[in-house]
Amino acid sequence: MAARAPVSGGSRLLESFRKWYYNAAGFNKLGLMRDDVLYEDDDVKEALKRLPEPLYNERIFRMKRALDLSLKHQILPKDQWVKYEEDKRYLEPYLKEVIRERLEREAWNKK
Repeated sequence: MAARAPVSGGSRLLESFRKWYYNAAGFNKLGLMRDDVLYEDDDVKEALKRLPEPLYNERIFRMKRALDLSLKHQILPKDQWVKYEEDKRYLEPYLKEVIRERLEREAWNKK
């Protein structure tokens, strides 16, 4: 009888928890993505300045729609919620670049 590799039940459990938490957070019910709700520190503000205009406009639309829904105490219909699998980290590459540049600048200033 051939030996089978053990199935990682921990990773499936972790992924299930991530999906549950994503839906429990509630921002997806307003049509927002994870990067839309980041705390806007200096790094995030600089990354937002570097976003291409279409991505920036989409972000502003999602935020205005979420604000409108919030003021009306409503949520989007379930078929319009942002799904965990569809949520992309659109700001991440720009944010990583900004952080790398800041750390490089700090290291340079220490010399």
